[in-house]
Amino acid sequence: MGLPMLAVVPATVHAQEAPTVAQAADPAAEVVEFTADEVSYEGDAETITASGAVRMSRDGNYLAADRVTWNRQTGEVRAIGNVVVLTPEGDRLIGENVALTDTLRDGTIDNLLIVLESGGRIAAARGNRRNGVTTLENAIYSPCPVTSATGCPKKPSWSITAARVTQDPATRTVRFAGGRLQLFGIDLPLLPIFAISSGDGSAGGWLMPDISLSTKKGLEMAVPYHWKIAPNRDLTITPHLYTGVWPALEGKYRELNRIGAFQLGGFLTYGTIESADFAATDDEGRGLRAYFEANGRAQLDPVWSITGSLRAASDKTVTRRYDLTRDDRLRNVINAERISPNAYVSIAGWAFQGLRPEDEQKQIPIALPAIDARFRLDDPLLDGRIELQANSLSILRIDGQDTQRAFASARWDLRRLTRWGHELLLTGYARGDVYHTDESASTAVPVYRGTDGWHTRGIGALAADARWPLVGPAFGGIQRLTPRMQVVLTPPTQNLDIPNEDARSIDLEDSNLFALNRFPGYDRWEDGSRVTYGAEWALDRPNLSIVTNIGQSYRITRRQIFPEGTGLTDRISDIVGRTRVRYGRLIDLTHRFRLDKDNLGIRRNELDLTVGTDQTYAQIGYLRLDRNIDPLIEDLRDKEELRLAGRILFQRYWSIFGATVLDLTGEEEDPLTLSDGFTPIRHRLGIAYEDECLELGLSWRRDYERFGTFRKGSTFGLRLALKGFGR
Repeated sequence: MGLPMLAVVPATVHAQEAPTVAQAADPAAEVVEFTADEVSYEGDAETITASGAVRMSRDGNYLAADRVTWNRQTGEVRAIGNVVVLTPEGDRLIGENVALTDTLRDGTIDNLLIVLESGGRIAAARGNRRNGVTTLENAIYSPCPVTSATGCPKKPSWSITAARVTQDPATRTVRFAGGRLQLFGIDLPLLPIFAISSGDGSAGGWLMPDISLSTKKGLEMAVPYHWKIAPNRDLTITPHLYTGVWPALEGKYRELNRIGAFQLGGFLTYGTIESADFAATDDEGRGLRAYFEANGRAQLDPVWSITGSLRAASDKTVTRRYDLTRDDRLRNVINAERISPNAYVSIAGWAFQGLRPEDEQKQIPIALPAIDARFRLDDPLLDGRIELQANSLSILRIDGQDTQRAFASARWDLRRLTRWGHELLLTGYARGDVYHTDESASTAVPVYRGTDGWHTRGIGALAADARWPLVGPAFGGIQRLTPRMQVVLTPPTQNLDIPNEDARSIDLEDSNLFALNRFPGYDRWEDGSRVTYGAEWALDRPNLSIVTNIGQSYRITRRQIFPEGTGLTDRISDIVGRTRVRYGRLIDLTHRFRLDKDNLGIRRNELDLTVGTDQTYAQIGYLRLDRNIDPLIEDLRDKEELRLAGRILFQRYWSIFGATVLDLTGEEEDPLTLSDGFTPIRHRLGIAYEDECLELGLSWRRDYERFGTFRKGSTFGLRLALKGFGR
């Protein structure tokens, strides 16, 4: 060989410089690169021994150890002491005595630890690796940390033990044969074969079951089965077994492709169909009950996209009985959008399904098409900004009023700062409308109808909005006082012959006090010139922030089209304002109000308060609307509601939580209400455990919903979520 029996080689050696390492046996073999503090070569035995911080790599496989012995004849690589093997998939194998082939890919390890790329760990008495597949004997897996923050040993809250574990990098799964789940040290049986993901994806197989108990369904067990069809597609089938009603089947399909993502879901069962009619005394009978949902988004090119959301239910009570959704109406929309820096175009279609007892499906509108286009000019006039808008909407009803409209508008805004610090905003607005409606007499509320036939309308407005921020020190911080005044000039506008489809829920509040049009939507325009005035005061200190505003408006002309009780009926409006106080992350208080202009009576009183930390907190929400509005206008009915919620962390990982919603509405506020002034809506109470790798909770929920013959009742739920199954 030309080499002495024992040779000492420099500290860093590469296989390219030593052909006896790999290329002597096979000149075409891939090279192995390694570094070490000391390398010796025993010629007769054809053995290379490297010691002292040995590092070897080949084909993406990496080995680190205190000592490595390489036998050229057998191709065995024996690593001893602090051995770490890093695979191309990102997993780490840790042991003290490791035997590998010279590819560093296959081998056998005693008393090893595997750190998965997903973060979990597997310890085993023995393991071997063949063609990239690792098989372990007498293994235990857990994604939980095994030491505390101070470095003390810590028993994981859950783990899986198995006689045999197989890790396959091709499928990126870890399969447990004959496994058991250890939860807080208690052994629970698993399925004969159980699999988890070892990478950043998901593994197929049975998922953790959901267990609940309710007065309407009895004991429920839902056991989802997840089928990973491809890296970008999966399907989850969930059988639901009940003791009180017939079984149900739920499915969800998801896909991510080159143009976007979408998902389809459905729920199917058979059973008694409750009547949603308040006057009903008997159920509607038995039959199939189903729910369908789908949503997705396709990005056709950098500016054009299509978004869709579809939902449908077989009857009005199926979603509540089977806890599918709490929504009282299901929206269906398909929307094609073009979004560019200076333009926006939307072409959409909308349909709705009403789930409230009073909803008549044939009278619920279908909006098709709904077109909106907006353009901002690159060369603004007089250094201002010009926005052009075109809008078209067709509203159809199977049984009821139909309306079509189209309009085009132009808006010019100019913002200036004066030498005295005033902020001035000048606005010019012009719009032309065309409307057509028929069967207006079928609309129950007269102020919403308009008149049949064709109608045109011209709208114009000029506005000037001035603010004067005054800043200075106060109370150990910085305060800011900003008086504000707005003048809007607009001629009388034809409104009452136009049907009102999208501008019904009008209510004066701080958010729309200075709006150019305080009606929502486009079907109503606030004509009559007016002056709006108010002020905002803010204080900023370390850990303390206070922001409050107040305002009112005065209509120069006597003309008005607002319903009684909205705060805008007379020439002088009600007084509105909002205050928000934040003290660090401990207190967050928001209060909104509207005061009657004549007697300062409270017409709107809304409070949202959060006190505490992220782990222990209390929340209070209160709303009272006392506007004396005609009860026939259902969009503006008065109400009073109290919401309470809280959570207490009584140990490091244990907490109790609860919430309630109470309807305090009485006949003096809403003559049509069904509440007696103190009617519970729902209660919730539970206890939960959550650490780094486990969520466990038991909860009780009571819903007091009444839909004809349907009563929701109580539901007890058991939640178990094991963290660490992939990402």
